[in-house]
Amino acid sequence: MTSFHEILFPLDVALKSAGGPERRTDIVTFGSGREERNARWAHSRRRYDAGYGIKTLTELQSVVAFFEERRGQLYGFRWRDRLDQTSASPGTPISPLDQGIGTGDGATATFQLVKTYGSAHAPYQRPIAKPVAGSVRVAVDHVELASGTAYTCDTTTGVVTFLAGHIPAAGKAVTAGFMFDVPVRFDTDYLEVDLSAFAAGAIPKIPLVEIRP
Repeated sequence: MTSFHEILFPLDVALKSAGGPERRTDIVTFGSGREERNARWAHSRRRYDAGYGIKTLTELQSVVAFFEERRGQLYGFRWRDRLDQTSASPGTPISPLDQGIGTGDGATATFQLVKTYGSAHAPYQRPIAKPVAGSVRVAVDHVELASGTAYTCDTTTGVVTFLAGHIPAAGKAVTAGFMFDVPVRFDTDYLEVDLSAFAAGAIPKIPLVEIRP
């Protein structure tokens, strides 16, 4: 990813923020009242407002410094989404069996981390490009493998690469568990901070938007 800094937004602020996924759908209504709906985006795009997490002047100053170092919208960075940050189901620990990321064919050595949402009607596979270092666990045919010996994971792309002698055999399920961040950027080049209003309890608006690898 171009113009990206592998740095995490201040975590104490991020964990008290607001935001979630956005979709883009075209809807055409016919004279009969029926609708035709088409998805314009293959993947959702998350938006956040970091302003809700700022409660002290010290936190505000740290975010302004972070904004300046990113040059506003120029450089992307990592964001920890408190609602959705692991491969596991809510309230359960990470397991190497959490998410299916492919099936071996005896030759393919690289697999992209993904997280699947839903199961019955139209499951959505979300590519995961920013796993947290040290959190990735991988299994082949329900047997966990050793990181660095059997495989490596690029934490800047989310690509798992199996090393020689450990490439998954044909028909073997490849699964993974992991913690991950969201690649985002500031969605403004201007931070308006009114200190008098902030002292009275007003929340500054600090919009962020997900970017695609």
